[in-house]
Amino acid sequence: MEVQDIADKFKQLFDATPLLVRSPGRINLIGEHTDYNDGFVLPAAIDKEIIFAIAPNQTRKARFYAFNFDDSFEVDLLELTRNEKNWANYLMGVVWELQQLGHRIEGFDLVLGGNVPIGAGLSSSAAVECGLAYALNALFELQVPTLDLIQLVQRAENNFVGMKCGIMDPFAVMLGKRDRVIKLDCRSLEYEYYPFEIDAYRVVLCDSNIEHALVDSEYNVRRHQCEEGVRIIQRRAPNVQSLRDVTMGLLRQCRDEMDPLIYRRCSYVVQENTRVELACRDLEVRSLNAFGKQMYRTHHGLSHDYEVSTPELDFLVARSQEDPHVLGARLMGGGFGGCTINLVEVDHVTDFAERMKNAYYTETKRDLSLYVTRIVDGVSPV
Repeated sequence: MEVQDIADKFKQLFDATPLLVRSPGRINLIGEHTDYNDGFVLPAAIDKEIIFAIAPNQTRKARFYAFNFDDSFEVDLLELTRNEKNWANYLMGVVWELQQLGHRIEGFDLVLGGNVPIGAGLSSSAAVECGLAYALNALFELQVPTLDLIQLVQRAENNFVGMKCGIMDPFAVMLGKRDRVIKLDCRSLEYEYYPFEIDAYRVVLCDSNIEHALVDSEYNVRRHQCEEGVRIIQRRAPNVQSLRDVTMGLLRQCRDEMDPLIYRRCSYVVQENTRVELACRDLEVRSLNAFGKQMYRTHHGLSHDYEVSTPELDFLVARSQEDPHVLGARLMGGGFGGCTINLVEVDHVTDFAERMKNAYYTETKRDLSLYVTRIVDGVSPV
């Protein structure tokens, strides 16, 4: 699917010349399950993207057409309510949140479509929401600052769609930069860019094609376990607000007062925040080998201490460790399915893909989907 396909479909349906916007998916290189503990993450925007064609229509209605689904939806902008067409809820949520800020959104027509895989952990939902937020901001000259748009998108998914996502996804989609990763402080929202110029390597995503069956319920369980750990630590250190404030030394002092399971959960998060810091130093000195080792350490923690992996994801990471042309790999996202993220030498990507597909099918009798990605800029006009 090309930009021209979206533009042509818009002209066919609505007989107008649209504003064109591209909105990327995102990856997270390191820093998993740290966001809701006020910690650090290291995401980036990637070259899988959704294209928007949009124009005002001089009515009070929004007319949506989803190219990938060949499906349409129309709604009165004064009567926005959740709908059984789930894809439309992500769009309506953005309009609703803009209205809550006092902006009058006029009627508009929209065609969207792209190649961000759904359900692979590349945040197709944030790509949809950020793309529309950016487009409406430009189309109607609302002058909403970018950081406000990012927080608006998070609220749209939390409040209208009903998914309790964090701030990382819209942040990376909106503020991504080519050949850069973003170190984001999820407490203060301060951020800085680190170089990720990896011409000799590619970021390859191996999609296990296992659905995130347990991720919502187990995600909430992990949050509660971390909060329980913080309550215990606060008995010794009342100034601690979250696991972000905890060192391994302090955590060890509290070990005897904790259930061993709670200790393991907290230990993973504390160590993962440290790994993000170390990984950023590795990038500063251009040590991708050291960066890759941090990725493997993260996976070990996610699998053994945080227990959000699956046998399939563990198999994919273990198999990548046998390949001398892979610097690092780990599961990416909430866990219980989805993708592993791998740093692979560019000249060996094809061989890597074939070996992984064959090994995965032999082991699981499932097909493996692979996505080779580059790091690109965040949302922008086409």
